[in-house]
Amino acid sequence: MPKLSLVVPVYNVQGYLHECLDSVLGQDCTDFEVIAVDDCSPDGSGAILDEYAERDARIRVIHLTENVGLGRARNAGLESARGDYVLFLDSDDTLSEGALTAICDRIETTGNPEILVYDYARTYWNGAIKRNQRAHLLAQDAGPAAFPLADRPELLDLLQIVWNKAYRRDFVERAGLTFPPGYYEDAPWTFCSMISAERIAVLDRVCVLYRQRREGGNILKTVSRKHFDVFDQYRRVFDYLDAHEELSRWRGPLFRKMTDHYLTVLERPERLPQNARAEFFHRASADYRARLPQGFQRPGGGRGHKYRLLERDAYTTMTGATRVLRLRQKAVKSARRGVNQSKRRAMGLLYRSQLRRPLDANLAVFSAYWSRSVACNPAAIDGALASLAPHIRRVWAIRADAVDQVPAGVEYVRLGSKEYWTAVARAKYLVNNVNFPDGVVKRKGQVHLQTHHGTPLKTMGLDQQNYPASTSMKFGALLRRCDRWDFSVSSNRFSTAVWERVYPASFTALETGYPRNDALVNATADEVRAAREELGLAEGSTVFLYMPTHREYQRGFVPRLDLERLAERLGPDVTLLVRGHYFYGSDPSRLARLQSAGRIVDVSEHPVVERLYLASDGLITDYSSAMFDYVNLDRPVVIFADDWDTYSAVRGTYFDVLREPPGAVATTQEELTRILGSGAWRAEPAAEARQRFRRRFCDFDDGHAAERVVRRVFLGEESLPPVIPLDERGHVPTPAEVRALDGAGEPAPGRARCGRRRNRPPRREAPLTTPPRRPP
Repeated sequence: MPKLSLVVPVYNVQGYLHECLDSVLGQDCTDFEVIAVDDCSPDGSGAILDEYAERDARIRVIHLTENVGLGRARNAGLESARGDYVLFLDSDDTLSEGALTAICDRIETTGNPEILVYDYARTYWNGAIKRNQRAHLLAQDAGPAAFPLADRPELLDLLQIVWNKAYRRDFVERAGLTFPPGYYEDAPWTFCSMISAERIAVLDRVCVLYRQRREGGNILKTVSRKHFDVFDQYRRVFDYLDAHEELSRWRGPLFRKMTDHYLTVLERPERLPQNARAEFFHRASADYRARLPQGFQRPGGGRGHKYRLLERDAYTTMTGATRVLRLRQKAVKSARRGVNQSKRRAMGLLYRSQLRRPLDANLAVFSAYWSRSVACNPAAIDGALASLAPHIRRVWAIRADAVDQVPAGVEYVRLGSKEYWTAVARAKYLVNNVNFPDGVVKRKGQVHLQTHHGTPLKTMGLDQQNYPASTSMKFGALLRRCDRWDFSVSSNRFSTAVWERVYPASFTALETGYPRNDALVNATADEVRAAREELGLAEGSTVFLYMPTHREYQRGFVPRLDLERLAERLGPDVTLLVRGHYFYGSDPSRLARLQSAGRIVDVSEHPVVERLYLASDGLITDYSSAMFDYVNLDRPVVIFADDWDTYSAVRGTYFDVLREPPGAVATTQEELTRILGSGAWRAEPAAEARQRFRRRFCDFDDGHAAERVVRRVFLGEESLPPVIPLDERGHVPTPAEVRALDGAGEPAPGRARCGRRRNRPPRREAPLTTPPRRPP
């Protein structure tokens, strides 16, 4: 009897069959037989097999009378096998030179194991050869020559195929192994054999050359409902486990392999018809829940969150995250193609020349929101700098398409211009609420001030690695940008801890409060009154500011509320101010169809969000960092979170805003309408929730944040004004209180009735926008 039996199923491969058979018959080892199974091939493959069998007695041909598929064709060959070991070879692949000798030698030196696992390499039409990426798992010096799978369970992570293994034939018969019909027939055979074998050996050598056919021919790259066969294959795997209680320890690992396989089918666009993807997902979800082992631990990172989506049967969330990733990749490629290479080279030469010139100790460059505007913490610091250190020149970096939004008198340079590169090369101070571009070099003596632009409810920095919405982010580049920071501004201890963990770099945390919130904490009745008059709000109206945040799984600003219906239900005495997230650009017609008689006002383009906060009676938001700033006013916040499960799964969050909200919570429009219409938005339970929230997130915002930053960073002072405790801070009058004071006829009502406590440090006003100065 031969030492080896090679089973070769054949179907529609006449162009490759000669090469396959020649690679076998040309082996220096001759102790083998070839059982070639013609699976009723419609081309000339059957005739080719007969020609080879006539020339070489080691080849036996089985002609099937009907096409039965790969699995059953292998079964037919297996029934005729006589060798001590059975190997499988696909008829468009080949054996490497000396492969059979190496296999026989390794079988002998490892004491005739039940399974020998050997390596393979992919071959391409252009001559390229790429070895299996997990070849390291086949290291032969990693323990005993033969071992059970429990000693090296990582072998399950090899590609689940049968043609990279030699099986002892008596083991195959004893285990009752056969191939099932349908796609993915390798899965039940591979897994059931590996977990059943008592002695496995490995051969760290490429024995099979796995052809990657340029013209296709691989069923895994064929769009078809046949991919649903994977469910039957894993049913067989778990039926096998049910029948073998002694193998129960493998439920967890095989559950993981099943889930990974299902996700792979879903993620590959060349497999499932578009109209079948949802059905496949729901069936996969049902299998997940039905077979979830007790105590199973999901993997970490984005993969683990896909497990979570599968467990929830959250198909819409999964597809949304995938769509976002594809759109981002497309946008990045398009942007790269549009760059003028010659201009970039010229600017690079200019920048490098400026880097050799001395730093200007009295120059500060500011940027906010990717140079879209003059705003946020950098703008507040700019204003305080003008008062406390007027000798420092302040220049803003602004995108070319946003220069018309720069306030009068603000000095600016266009992003990417020669003036811009000159400024960032020579300025001692660089201030931003995001990061400067990767091309900006951190010079010795330069000071980079990172102000951030919100308290993190959603995950940030390295924590985003665990969520599908951030899979395209380059975290190494992110950390290199963070390495440029000298100072990181924080508005509360919660943020300090997050920034230090997710941006691991050698910066100094400035627990000063957010400079942009000085305008809120220091506000007076006059400023509240002026903010409402500026917006033309009717006297006596209740005004809600609606500020939804950006969603990675949506394109553009899509209001999640029927605003017209909400306005009608709340009545004529209520006005809704609607502000879209800055990511959505500037389209003044975006909400035009939703505006109704001044009761719905689009304030998306309003330049100073703090004015909107002051003018409103309450804030309606979902997951926006606006809530953390707004509660400094001690005014009601209502959370409208109709997609919390989706958002938290795709983007990730640091706490459950439904359980720890800053006020009342609604998850449907009807619930929101009831809360707003009944007065529950400002009732005692909502106020108590707001106070808990304020104590957690309003640590340092006492109205002196910008002053502290300027004194520490620009003036080098170590001793800063102490933070005023929350209970000792003054009260900012609400619009209703301003109306009441106006009705009493008292002058300067905000200052008379709503003043600060006497032990408060002298107030230094920081304007909401920067003061006029020389034009560009």
